Amino acid sequence: MNMLKVGDKVPEFSAKDQNGNTINLSDYKGKKLVVFFYPRANTPGCTAEACNLRDNYKALQDARYEILGVSADSEKKQANFKKKYDFPFPLLADEDHTVLEIFGVWGPKKFMGREFDGIHRTTFLINGDGVVERVIEKVKTKDHAAQILD
Repeated sequence: MNMLKVGDKVPEFSAKDQNGNTINLSDYKGKKLVVFFYPRANTPGCTAEACNLRDNYKALQDARYEILGVSADSEKKQANFKKKYDFPFPLLADEDHTVLEIFGVWGPKKFMGREFDGIHRTTFLINGDGVVERVIEKVKTKDHAAQILD
């Protein structure tokens, strides 16, 4: 696992969102972008995190942030998650792990004594030039917007 760090230029990527639309990093050129990676749609921590971003979406927009959520879930699962909780931002279905690998958030994890490969819950704040300005590795799922706006 080789995670992107502050100062790294994010390589161009493309992925499908919950509706099958292709989203490219270059779509956000000149904009501040929050890319949050979460392990699985519709699980308690991921739901709390995404709902917190939804509930604070206006404040994030006022700070000029665009938001992208990313997990390895299918387009259908992402579509259900987005619809169920009325998220105002796209959710990328990165089933082949392309974006996960680019950001370096896919790798060994431990949970309840078991070791397995999975998504490390991490958020990247990217400037308008595609450079990582901040990495949040210890995500507070219920108060994540405050961490971003801090």
